[in-house]
Amino acid sequence: MNAIDILARQLWGMWAGLVALVPNLVIALVIIVLTWVAARFARGVVDRVTSRAAIRESLKQLIHTIVTIGIWIVGLIVAATIVLPGLTPASLVAGLGVGTIAIGFAFQDFFQNFLAGILIMVRKKMRIGDVIECEGIIGKVEHISLRETHVRKLSNELTIVPNATLFKNPVEILTDAAQRRHEIIVGVSYDTDLEEARTVIREAMTGIEIIDQDRRIDIFAREFNSSSIDFLVRWWAGSKPYDMHESRDRVVRAIKAALDRAGIEIPFPYVTNTFKTAVPFQSEDSGAPPSP
Repeated sequence: MNAIDILARQLWGMWAGLVALVPNLVIALVIIVLTWVAARFARGVVDRVTSRAAIRESLKQLIHTIVTIGIWIVGLIVAATIVLPGLTPASLVAGLGVGTIAIGFAFQDFFQNFLAGILIMVRKKMRIGDVIECEGIIGKVEHISLRETHVRKLSNELTIVPNATLFKNPVEILTDAAQRRHEIIVGVSYDTDLEEARTVIREAMTGIEIIDQDRRIDIFAREFNSSSIDFLVRWWAGSKPYDMHESRDRVVRAIKAALDRAGIEIPFPYVTNTFKTAVPFQSEDSGAPPSP
């Protein structure tokens, strides 16, 4: 028997095995198609159920993803056992267990972000639409996926933040409540009657409708500054960034106008020029060389 006969027998055996495997391949293909149909049907059912439930959008996406992945895993396992009859679900799970260790080391960051995404979606805080601050990033949460979160900055740039970053670092949710407290510093001159200044500032704050007048407005004499005595002024207004800027603008303009009407000075900061040196006077007949 020469090499050509051996090669021909092997090719014939491979062809015969492939022909014998065709029914299994057809059945596996049908199962994959049925899995695709079942996944679409399950997504529709999940969408209808979650649309009636009062749950967050991120949690709806998590349920949707888990149901879809679960159906596809079951369908692919069944199709694999049909194509390879010697492969049982138990051996497949055991093989996946060994392979998962190597995959886990290779894709450690991926799985870390994946698990962090699940935990972020499950917890109640940080919903889509919230304005957050984390690691110097301030913006509005637009989308939360299993791996990353899309944050739209206030200047309209889109920042894609890994979920592990949001999970491991402190996150300030600026819009967690409808209102938050804002504050500014107001300085008055040293010859000012502080009680009169406090009264003028409080009356100016009372006339601003954007401020929540039902909550306390704080006006505290804070410190002796270099050229002024500083008041800390605090009030409650909307928690969104635009509300913060608008209320601060109204407060600053109202206080400035009220202090001007009352004749109370807002002094400039006193700055000492340490670079100036005195130059002694030299008469023309002194004979001394002129100073440099």
